[in-house]
Amino acid sequence: MTKTLIAAACAIGLLAGCNAPSNAAQDGAGQAASTSPAAGARPFQSSEVASFAEPWAMTFLPDGRLLVTEKKGALKVVDVDSGEVGDVGGVPAVDYGGQGGFGDVVLHPDFADNGVVYLSYAEAGSGDTRGAAVARARLALDDAGGGSLQDVHVIWRQIPKVSGRGHYGHRMVFDADGMLWITSSERQKFDPAQDMQSNLGKVVRLEDDGSVPDDNPFQDQGEVARQVWSLGHRNMLGIDFDAQGRLWVHEMGPRGGDELNLVERGSNYGYPIVSNGDHYDGRVIPDHDTRPEFNAPEVSWTPVISPAGFVIYDGDVFPDWKGDGFIGGLSSQALVRVEFDGTQAREAERFEMGKRIREVEQGPDGALWLLEDGDGGRLLKLTPAA
Repeated sequence: MTKTLIAAACAIGLLAGCNAPSNAAQDGAGQAASTSPAAGARPFQSSEVASFAEPWAMTFLPDGRLLVTEKKGALKVVDVDSGEVGDVGGVPAVDYGGQGGFGDVVLHPDFADNGVVYLSYAEAGSGDTRGAAVARARLALDDAGGGSLQDVHVIWRQIPKVSGRGHYGHRMVFDADGMLWITSSERQKFDPAQDMQSNLGKVVRLEDDGSVPDDNPFQDQGEVARQVWSLGHRNMLGIDFDAQGRLWVHEMGPRGGDELNLVERGSNYGYPIVSNGDHYDGRVIPDHDTRPEFNAPEVSWTPVISPAGFVIYDGDVFPDWKGDGFIGGLSSQALVRVEFDGTQAREAERFEMGKRIREVEQGPDGALWLLEDGDGGRLLKLTPAA
């Protein structure tokens, strides 16, 4: 595909990665040359458990089963021991197309007692508009290997709904205090990332019922701004907390300049005013180091990796990796390992997977789990090499 066609496809949301690699050398804060072991030299072995139609996200249930979302609007429950896959009914209607559809699924911190789950998805609006929404529901599992969602109600929406089907973000995570964090990407509209009357291009922090905490940083700038924790983001498809409670979010840059950011209260990360990449049409965006008032990324990638999915590992199966981050790569078709040193980070290693990696999760036993992107995307379990 030519650069012109790539730009056009990204502009209308047809490419899932939507940040085409450039030929520039790697640079940027925290950037380090990566190593890519051959498949036979990997420290893990991979086993296929199941496959899905455009899987997007997953989360483990307390009983060891796995919930998997499919982009067209299906929620699956997987017995990872047998590989059997059941259906969960009651999923809200999703607006499928481009990068839009069913997104993330996470459990309430007290799921074992209340059975509450959270779902993110693209929702149609009036006319030719749409935006991300987050719904809360109760998951009722049955004895046949499936279940249903009950008492489904929306607790948050992107404001405003806009045209196009790109850059929803809508990844979610709970913190140790039971607060819900949502990545709200800028929908390929650029300027809303700096507009405090919009929650696009922001990291959002809410109570578990969708209400706004009183200690969010922008309380005096209006009701929408009260949701916001940080601003100036592009397309955020990975979010997690480290063991010290620091929040890390990665985002796709434009043409170059993918980012891993340490997200701090009230900080502005500069997009679209600054970026370590440029616009698809060739227009230059000033680099982060030209505007020190904006928070610069801890790691920046050019050529891009097209990051999707993210987990900071705390298991015992891979003891040498405890505390490291793992990022799925779409265009890079890789699993990227990141090492942290306090508030600093660097790419430490890159494992070529031969497929676009949409999601990364840690299992209850400490194994790493991956979802490949696209129709027929496989669920893979990674365990130490024999």
